[in-house]
Amino acid sequence: MKKIWQPEELVEHWTLLPDELALLTNKSEQNRLGFALLLKFFQAYARFPENPQEIPSLVINYVAKVINVPPEIYREYDWQGRSIKYHRAQIRKFFGFREAKVKDSKELTDWLAQQALVYELKFENLIDAAVSRLRELKIEPPTPDRLERITRSAIHLFEERFFSQISSQLCQTTKTEIDQLLQANKEDEITENHEIIENHAPQTNSTALESLSFSELKSDPGRIGVESFHKEINKLETLRQLELPSDLFKHIPTKIIQIYKQRVTVEQPRDLRRHPEAIRYTLMAAFSYLRSQEVTDNLVELIIQVVHRIGARAEKRIDKELLNDFKKVTGKNNLLYQIASATLHQPEGLVKDVIFPVASEETLKNLVKEYKSTGNAYREKVHMVMRSSYGGHYRRILPLILNELEFRSNNEIHRPVIQAIELLKKYAHSKQRYYDVGEDIPIEGVLRSGWQELILEQSGDGEVKVNRINYELSVLQALRDKLRCKEIWVVGANRYRNPESDLPTDFEAQREVYFQALKQPLSAELFIANLQRQMHEALTLLDKGLPKNKYVEILQRQNKNSWMKLSPLTAQDEPANLVRLKTEITRRWAMTSLLDILKETDLRVGFNEQFKSASQREILERDVLQKRLLLCLYGLGTNTGLKRLSSVIGDESYHDLLYVKRRFIHKEQLRNAIASVANAIFNIRMPQIWGEGTTACASDSKKFGAWDQNLMTEWHIRYGGRGVMIYWHVEKNSVCIYSQLKTCSSSEVAAMMEGLLRHCTEMKVEKNYVDTHGQSVVAFAFCHLLGFQLMPRLKGIHKQKLYKPDAGLSGVYPNLQPVLTRSINWDLIRQQYDQMVKYATALRLGTAETEAILKRFTKGNLMHPTYQALCELGKAVKTIFLCQYLHSLELRREINEGLNVVENWNSANSFIFYGKGGEIATNRLEDQELAVLSLHLLQISLVYINTLMIQQVLSQPEWMKLMKPEDLRALSPLIWGHVNPYGTFKLDMSERLSIEAVAA
Repeated sequence: MKKIWQPEELVEHWTLLPDELALLTNKSEQNRLGFALLLKFFQAYARFPENPQEIPSLVINYVAKVINVPPEIYREYDWQGRSIKYHRAQIRKFFGFREAKVKDSKELTDWLAQQALVYELKFENLIDAAVSRLRELKIEPPTPDRLERITRSAIHLFEERFFSQISSQLCQTTKTEIDQLLQANKEDEITENHEIIENHAPQTNSTALESLSFSELKSDPGRIGVESFHKEINKLETLRQLELPSDLFKHIPTKIIQIYKQRVTVEQPRDLRRHPEAIRYTLMAAFSYLRSQEVTDNLVELIIQVVHRIGARAEKRIDKELLNDFKKVTGKNNLLYQIASATLHQPEGLVKDVIFPVASEETLKNLVKEYKSTGNAYREKVHMVMRSSYGGHYRRILPLILNELEFRSNNEIHRPVIQAIELLKKYAHSKQRYYDVGEDIPIEGVLRSGWQELILEQSGDGEVKVNRINYELSVLQALRDKLRCKEIWVVGANRYRNPESDLPTDFEAQREVYFQALKQPLSAELFIANLQRQMHEALTLLDKGLPKNKYVEILQRQNKNSWMKLSPLTAQDEPANLVRLKTEITRRWAMTSLLDILKETDLRVGFNEQFKSASQREILERDVLQKRLLLCLYGLGTNTGLKRLSSVIGDESYHDLLYVKRRFIHKEQLRNAIASVANAIFNIRMPQIWGEGTTACASDSKKFGAWDQNLMTEWHIRYGGRGVMIYWHVEKNSVCIYSQLKTCSSSEVAAMMEGLLRHCTEMKVEKNYVDTHGQSVVAFAFCHLLGFQLMPRLKGIHKQKLYKPDAGLSGVYPNLQPVLTRSINWDLIRQQYDQMVKYATALRLGTAETEAILKRFTKGNLMHPTYQALCELGKAVKTIFLCQYLHSLELRREINEGLNVVENWNSANSFIFYGKGGEIATNRLEDQELAVLSLHLLQISLVYINTLMIQQVLSQPEWMKLMKPEDLRALSPLIWGHVNPYGTFKLDMSERLSIEAVAA
């Protein structure tokens, strides 16, 4: 039961109606109050409270006031006597309930087993479902311990049926292959003497498929290259040898399969061999099914990145060569005129006598060099280097791609690329230099414009030949472009699967429900009318306020585009009272250990309960497990590592910590722990200090250095160096509600929307502040459809344009004419309205990864009609925002303050994540994610404890009187001047290192 109740909630849920008041007659005062509380509690929760303390004093005081008795008398109510038994029976009769029987328990167990898939085997969700089910049947729930046993029995019953069902669908050949795969690892068991760095070993150059060990099958791909292709192809071949039925998990949610895959991941082959056959085969089938999808996705990523690398390295090499001898020739038009004039005057003269006096030999040489660095000459140089790189090294991956991956497209426009792939497959083992004469070779839609003359070769007799190497390279480039926007998809993949599978399959049947969930009108005309009205109001507001707006100016320039000029905000000094407050906190809690902060947070919040073993049973005592969990989380979150931490702690061995990390610490459990701390912060906040609950957050990314023998690490163009990006979502009082690991080149828009949709905290997000990289017209469109306000701080404000709501409004906004452009194409929005809502629904429901859905709406897919409609919608919504942004100084300051909060969060990262120079020292994607989420948990625990410390200081009247409105507005719980993140250091001059014998 929650502890905090708002006045209107008390009135709604705890006010007794006349027929309920009638039940209180002929009862003493303490029995009247006790009975009334039991009655309303049962009405709200369909059960009785477990003890007197479960009902908060706020509720007791309100009910006592309603029935006109003193609240203190509640302490005299007897919770053990005959009266409370009679009261419970009376309340059950009043609501038509009865007590649970043995038969009810068996029926509930069977019902829960049938519903386990719906609630994704989550114990807490099944408990809630059981209570709801009993409420429908008007049965009083059994005791919590009994209900817990029933739920666990239901999960066990479901798994028995599930294991038997899946195992029975596997043929004997598949079972034999699974056993052989596990038997092959008897001499290659996964050891526990390292801190899981699996992808750091040198890779073989062998192109032959080799039998893989189970540990290799679980490993991530290495760095981009041919060797990684062979490694992933070996994995895919091994998994396909199991011959799993294609529809084995057809009706099973992916999250359920992930649970069983995780069990396989944390167990050693010898442990898997000990399982009963049904369990062993089902677990291995789940692992192989999902692992096959992951490996296929990895292969597609390798194709995309290898093709990009071929082109990028060729351009870089040619640019470097040209830069050494490049000298731009100025005044080329005038020089051409002078040369032409001199030539016409002396058409019979020699070049050195006629041309060189006008343009020197050196000038003409520079002109030739400049031409060679542009246009067809430049492209030809780049293509030659690309061809050399592909033909001499990367071409060996082509047969593997063609043999192992099946490419398809749902759009006839991209059919030529599919036909080109079939042609490549036909000639895969041929040694011909050219394709046969008369072969149908797709050109349009495959070869890039301007490159055809480089690909197509003409013989002496005028016959056009197609060089195979050149054509293969062009097909791979076209394939890469279409894979990135998912116009071409891959059979057996997950992220790169059929894009139609990303959408809800029941949209037509549930259309009205989905529109209501998004709070959008069913009629496209009403949707458009609302937008047009908002655009007109926003443009009118800006137009009328512009003459008096001293911060905004429109610069009109002749023969050039007009610009909007926006004066920057002035920086504000830190309030003096905040400095005093920080000094007082440092005085009271000087050099508090970060490990103690994590421990105290867990003791108060109990987030360790979120960490459950991935295996079927837990053998560690909870207090032992709690200590080891905290040490592991601290070692991961500070990047010091488990080995170094165990050597300092002493009483916990490295192998003990590593065992806990592998079995208990996983991505989803860390997210649940973070959410529990975030919710705890929201619940303990004092409104007089922090203000009322906020619905706004800011999001931004930060680069971390990382090892580069993996597909996640990339070179960052802006910041330089190889690394990964962490994208944070932080609300205005420094609580980070979501974090995610991403590549440096991946979409910040997708990361922004992922955080808004997937955070599991109690916070309701309505506004999101981002910088320029976190916004786009597509982002504006989807945020509007999903009910979020996207509020970016735009860097290139001078480049922005305002769109008109209608074509006939050319003179309505006189002050905005220089920056007004065309009107919105409402017909596109009208035609694609249902499709846009369908994609927005897919994002809301999470039927696919956010980035996978948004891949379709990029510049590489300009012809997609839904993309065009989203762009029009985004331009309309962005125009509304721009008008408000330019008109309101307060709005710009609000956005800037929100982004300053997330910048402050970024600055604290390096203070906590100090180990190994702040570099993520692993090549395993899972370990990278665990490090990031552990950092998140440590930092939000710091915010939790700091919130308590600040409230403790400000609870003293003399301190609260000092705080002015500007002090409270700038107050942040993310401070660390009083925190020591490092270990405890001891200097003993009498101790020596045991290196050699110390001289006497």
